[in-house]
Amino acid sequence: MALAHTLIERHFISRVGWLRAAVLGANDGIISVASLIAGVAATQAEKSSVLVTGLAALAAGALSMAAGEYVSVSSQADTEYADLAREERELSEDPGAELAELTAIYVARGLSTDLATEVARQLTDHNALQAHARDELGLYDHMQAKPVQAALTSAATFAAGGLMPILVLVVSPQAHILPAVSLSALALLGVLGAVGAKAGGSNLLKAVVRVVVWGGIALTVTGLVGHLFGAAG
Repeated sequence: MALAHTLIERHFISRVGWLRAAVLGANDGIISVASLIAGVAATQAEKSSVLVTGLAALAAGALSMAAGEYVSVSSQADTEYADLAREERELSEDPGAELAELTAIYVARGLSTDLATEVARQLTDHNALQAHARDELGLYDHMQAKPVQAALTSAATFAAGGLMPILVLVVSPQAHILPAVSLSALALLGVLGAVGAKAGGSNLLKAVVRVVVWGGIALTVTGLVGHLFGAAG
């Protein structure tokens, strides 16, 4: 029993910050680069032209993902900091009202008034701002906005995901570029969905089907567009 109390439970929610950015980046890398390759290959373009398109998509996509994630998560971080600054000011100006507010939160969650008052008082004595951040604002350490981490993770995983279709393109004969890249991309998306589901503790089949279906739609649409424009040309 003594050992059991010393163990710290590990929950999947603690991975939500980096996992979301990693899965999104890799998924976008595979779909974006493979789709562009499929679209250009469907026009019967030379392999060298298709390769240049894929490399350009890889570079542009990775930078776009990094910039987008950084701006988005920075906006979230700014909002969190503003709320924390407001709480800190309110704690300084009217600690009694803030203690009553915290007590009311615990009462609403099911504690008796006496117990809620005691819990609120002890948590306030320990770290008042942390207590309000967690229980009033819903800000937890594992969900804290980290712009740089999100940007670097998205860029790196986009590049890793996008590199796979390019490698398949390089080793594929001209006549088989379209089917080889498309099928390998769908297989990679399935693996990515399974890895993401395993890391996040979610349903494996649902995750795999979700990414494969949407990837298939993207590949089909861009391939058809390339074919139509290639035929028109």
